[in-house]
Amino acid sequence: MRLSRHHLLILLALLALYFIWGSTYLAMRFAIESFPPFLMAAIRFLVAGGLLYLVLWFKGYKAPVGSEWFGAFLVGTLLLAGGNGGVAYAEQTVSSGVAALAVATMPLWAAVFASMWKHPPSRREWLGVMIGTIGVVVLNLGTEMQASPVGAIVLLLAAASWAFGSIWGKHLSMPKGMMASASQMLCGGLVLLFMSLFSGEQWPQQVTQTSFYALIYLVVFGSLVAYSAYLYLFKTVRPALATSYAFVNPVVAMMLGALLANEVIGRAEYVALAIIVLGVLLVLPLGRQR
Repeated sequence: MRLSRHHLLILLALLALYFIWGSTYLAMRFAIESFPPFLMAAIRFLVAGGLLYLVLWFKGYKAPVGSEWFGAFLVGTLLLAGGNGGVAYAEQTVSSGVAALAVATMPLWAAVFASMWKHPPSRREWLGVMIGTIGVVVLNLGTEMQASPVGAIVLLLAAASWAFGSIWGKHLSMPKGMMASASQMLCGGLVLLFMSLFSGEQWPQQVTQTSFYALIYLVVFGSLVAYSAYLYLFKTVRPALATSYAFVNPVVAMMLGALLANEVIGRAEYVALAIIVLGVLLVLPLGRQR
């Protein structure tokens, strides 16, 4: 019974990452129509982290100590400020579907960084991430990425930052359970707020309904639900499986972008999508996960 419940939790967490995070790329694009990117991300994580922290505190969870706050600060900075903030910034010039495809390099970065801590991927996993990366190379043949080299570079750096923070976080002192999600979002949100102030971002004069509801969606589903699911997976399964969402998110993001935002999907994007899906099929454990 315990084994089946364990596998059910893993399946639900994977589905949350595959579909919810796949939809957040379009939600971020809608949100930054009114809010500047760093300010939008700061609001998202400060609200989500603050709400989750208060709920856990009232339920009697132990507050993080100094070393745990430091670990949460490092991981929150790398994942949320460097990773998510970078994606939000790039989406000013790159469509949501293409952004999701570019971030699909993250499992390759995770495989490289995992090797630094003596947890190298299997041969099958290496093959999967390499094929997925070839898909991203094909993606860069598309006209949109060629027209926005800064956006492409920012997206690759964001993927590397997220991957390094994920792997390093497994070896840092961290709050227990859901408190890790809350503290990381609070720390990452504060760093993003500083980035917003430093870059001279201003509060929007007018916020559209679309941007407002998109931001609410990002707080509730993108952060409270999916980010907590991601941290659970990274402590439970191998990095290649935990990061496989980066290969599936483009499928969801491109479909939603085409349906809801009239984003154009060209031939290079379709070819890249097919290659990346093949990569994720090789990364999935297919019964080998213990």
